[in-house]
Amino acid sequence: MRSSDVDRRRFLRMLSFSTLGLTAPRLAGAAGRLTGDRQPFTLGVAAGDPAPDGFVIWTRLAPDPLNGGGMPPVPARVRWELFADETLRQVVKRGTAIASPTLAHAVHVEVTGLAPDRWYWYRFSTDDAVSAVGRGRTLPHADAAVSRLRFAFASCQHYEQGYFTALRHLAREDVAVIFHLGDYIYESPARDGRTRRHLGPELFTLDDYRNRYAQYKCDPDLQAAHAACPWVVTWDDHEVSDNYAGPTLRLGRSDEGFLRRRAAAYQAYYEHMPLRPGWLTHGPVAQLFRGFRCGALASFFVLDTRQYRTVQPCGDNTTWPCDGMLDPGATMLGPAQAAWLFDGVRRSSSRWNILPQQVMVAKVNRRQNGRDRFTMDHWAGYETERQRLLACFAARPDANAIVLTGDLHSSWVNDLRATADGPTVATEFVGTSLTSGGDGQDLPKPIEAVLADNPFVRFYNEQRGYVVCDVSPRQLRADYRVVETVSRPDAPCLTRAGFIVEDGRPGAQRL
Repeated sequence: MRSSDVDRRRFLRMLSFSTLGLTAPRLAGAAGRLTGDRQPFTLGVAAGDPAPDGFVIWTRLAPDPLNGGGMPPVPARVRWELFADETLRQVVKRGTAIASPTLAHAVHVEVTGLAPDRWYWYRFSTDDAVSAVGRGRTLPHADAAVSRLRFAFASCQHYEQGYFTALRHLAREDVAVIFHLGDYIYESPARDGRTRRHLGPELFTLDDYRNRYAQYKCDPDLQAAHAACPWVVTWDDHEVSDNYAGPTLRLGRSDEGFLRRRAAAYQAYYEHMPLRPGWLTHGPVAQLFRGFRCGALASFFVLDTRQYRTVQPCGDNTTWPCDGMLDPGATMLGPAQAAWLFDGVRRSSSRWNILPQQVMVAKVNRRQNGRDRFTMDHWAGYETERQRLLACFAARPDANAIVLTGDLHSSWVNDLRATADGPTVATEFVGTSLTSGGDGQDLPKPIEAVLADNPFVRFYNEQRGYVVCDVSPRQLRADYRVVETVSRPDAPCLTRAGFIVEDGRPGAQRL
């Protein structure tokens, strides 16, 4: 057994005890006196946005999490500690953070001055309570010769449609970072007959969104996955409203009411994610696209395909082609993000260049009655910009471009080509949902015709799970992990399929 496996198992045991407050001594602070005898760390802890010299650590004081948090409307002091060892004996840094009522008593601490490419452990405390213990890891220096990186990506965790069992398995994976590609929450009202039940109506106000995030974050499997390693997060549509496009609701309706709703949703997102303090939202505007570099091995370009896009042409669902698909003014990224991405890929000296983002880039034709049909909410609805993206990849064949995609509630592996019979210029790994869509199936019969019409598709599956990637200078390997069911807890996890992309050879090869 590898030493890393032993360390991970020991950490998971420690995490389960620490959640009950059994491993750490009581530390002085002010917030405990405000929460009385109630545990304020009900939403767990998280680390995120790693850098070579540090990362962000997060928690939120919420003794009554499903009813606004339960904190009085005054600031509270929270102590934090960072350790070099899992026994929590070697203190590296400590300090005090202010949990402000204007941000739902959330705490975002930007820890700096750390050594590169190593694990650290952290926790929070108040006068009478200690949080769970979390792990964070710094990135290697930008020019470091890195021989291996293991990371995972996941998306689409609808609370009502299943248990977060896949996240429990993900917490046990030996990965340095998890990329969450959106649909962290769902904004829909409670519905009967589902595996679990949302609290409250459809989300419109800041309080609505805060309570929904709290409900999701009370889940122990989600807490375990956050505590296990840093997350890099980006959003899709359900963090605000289904299929919204930029400043508009579905079908292009825009008004001040929706912008107020978007502002509330963006603020609640920040309050509950391990994002850097400087990321504070400004009303309905927040820059979430950003880059990360793991030594000379890999650069990550994390995208936001919701906030800046123009309205979907021909409606926002799967439909027949229309002239709007070719509109040169239509954009998925917006000018600033597009310039940042294309320039970044062009200039990158990393062996691998990876784009964690939301919606499918491959132009999948869902032909019906002999007529072409495409999903307008995907990149297919923005063909001019999609071609710019593929041209960017084609101009840098040595960039080893990899696209990571969520949203679809199904797994795909796609060779990306500018034309149907053109060369492959990049590879797209589409991860399935964690729960959204409920219990899936391996290969439903109706999809066979779609696969036959789209020969660039290398794999399809409709079970629930996540993807683990193992990157070296020679190859990138992607393993699709699936759980048997999400309608019942404790389902086992298995590897459904594995693929590799070789350095300098775009396109996926089945293992």
